[in-house]
This record gives sequence, structure tokens and C-alpha cells, in this order.
Amino acid sequence: MTGNTGIGRVGRMLVLALVTVLVASGCGVTRDGGDDPTNRRLRMMIPNSPGGGYDLTGRSATRAMEENDLTGRFEITNVIGAGGTVAMQRLLNEEGADDLMMTMGLGVVGSTYTNGAAATVSEATPIAQLVEEYEGILVPGDSPYRTVGDLVEAWKADPGGVTIGGGSSPGGPDHLFPMQLAQTVGIAPRDVNYITYDGGGPLTTALLGGKIDAGMSGLGEFEGQIADGSLRVLAVSGPERLDTVDAPTLTESGIDMTFTNWRGVLAPPGISEETREDFIDLLARMRETPEWEDALERNGWTDAFLPGDEFGEFLVEQDTRVATTLKELGLV
Repeated sequence: MTGNTGIGRVGRMLVLALVTVLVASGCGVTRDGGDDPTNRRLRMMIPNSPGGGYDLTGRSATRAMEENDLTGRFEITNVIGAGGTVAMQRLLNEEGADDLMMTMGLGVVGSTYTNGAAATVSEATPIAQLVEEYEGILVPGDSPYRTVGDLVEAWKADPGGVTIGGGSSPGGPDHLFPMQLAQTVGIAPRDVNYITYDGGGPLTTALLGGKIDAGMSGLGEFEGQIADGSLRVLAVSGPERLDTVDAPTLTESGIDMTFTNWRGVLAPPGISEETREDFIDLLARMRETPEWEDALERNGWTDAFLPGDEFGEFLVEQDTRVATTLKELGLV
């Protein structure tokens, strides 16, 4: 009697467990969320360290998607190395993966040249360009340089003696901008004392620690330090002033130059057309959220949405732009 009761109890437990598994499967509790896109779990790869521009863009986008229930939770991974080309290779290695996207921008395009990388942007699947961003010239709060004119005067007098830092490797926007600026004001780019930092976090530490005289980067990564006065902005690189920063443009400061950075999203090669369209649609809907609008305003970003094939054409143009600029500067 007891033995039969025990077998019956075990049987009922096994049946209950099986029913639970089947119900869970039917409800979409799987890695890809089943048929319900709000349960779909995705991955976002970021090709630099936490605190960098790609990181800020990727985390702002994923947060907007999650908080508006456009998809399930994101797994975010920072892949550091070689100006984003390590992450680029990892993205290409996941050919056909339908749950992975990667933030990228001008810096990754440039790094493929300066690092001689085999992994190139053209091999990936273009999803969308998201934003454009001006570069800023930053100095510590107690810097003797009160204007960009002060900095340029000292820089021209001793190009190697003024240390410039940037949050991207050679070929990236934080490298291309000071090189083009040097050329514009009459300094040979090869004479620039440029130090690479892997993103905005390490660049902030270098500025605050007095290891460099000036930093050149997108300003969204330094919002707190600019607000508390520990960092000052001497000028911005765009054609107009930013509402979020009290600083003139280069043109206003007597330097005839503008420079614009951008960021977007790629997916691995070999994904289906359906997956590609799903990703494009997801980012298009993310773009309409109040959280993303707040991110644009807070970081001084300009909405520059280009979906799919349009983004692919833009990438071809940017590849030509970078290659031409690096050759003109004598850097490749």
C-alpha cells in the first residue's frame, strides 16, 4: 500500500514537472522569447570600455528599448581592444546570429585602417545610423588655457610639448579631429603628441590627473565633470553651439574648421532578411521613445537616423572619407 502510494506520488510529480515545462515553452520562456517580441532577449556588443561613447550610446538605446517593453532584457558586453577591431572580428565570427547587435562609429572605420585589421565594417550587416556628435576640446578646470586661442598659441610654439589625449585609437574621431585641427592651424600632424585612451572614462582620469594638457572627444561622456567645473570646454567642433555647453565653435574662435562624429549599429553577416528588418524596426521604434529623446538632449547628440541600405551607403562614403584623410595627413 505504502509503496504504491509512493509510486503514485512520484508519477504525479513527474507529470506536474512535464506540464510546467510545456506551459513555459508555450509562453515563450526561451532564449529568443518565442513569438512575443517583448520577451525576446538580445545581446548588445560595445567595442570599447564602460564610459566611452559607444558604451553611452549602446546603453542609452538598450535602456530605452527595455523601459518601453519593445523587447526583452539585453545582455551588454564590452569588448576592448585595438580601437574596436577586436569586437569587429568577434561580430563577424558570429555569422548568422539573430540575437546580436553592436554599436560602432567613425572610430571603428578608422581603426580597421590604422590597425591593418582583416575584419572590416563592410563585411557586417548595416542596421542603422543613430546619432551625430560634435567633438569638444576639454582642459582641466585649473588649466592655464582659458580659450582655444591660448591652447593653439602654446601648441604652435611647442607642438611636442603640448600633450593631447583622445578616447579613441589612431584613425578614430578623437584622433582624426586633433590631427585635422593641427593641420588647420599650421602644425604638422606628425608632430602632434597624441596619447590614446580607451574611452571617456580613462580620458577623464588622465585630464583630472594632469597627465595631458587637453582632451578631444565627444562631450556626452563628461557631463558630470563639466557641470561641476572640474573640466572646461574651450570649443566645440560643429557648425553651431550646443545648448548643453557654454562654449564657442571653432569658427567663432577664428579657426575655419568643422568636424562631426557619428554612431550606429551593425549586426553579424549572414542574418536573414527578416531578422535584419526586425532590428531596423526595433531601432526605429526606440528612436520615438521619450527616453531616447532625453538621451539626445542630455548628451548633445543630433538625431541622424539612417536605416538599412541607406546606412550601408553611408558606410561606404565614410570608409572613403577616413582613407582619404589618413593619407592626406600622412598617417597611413
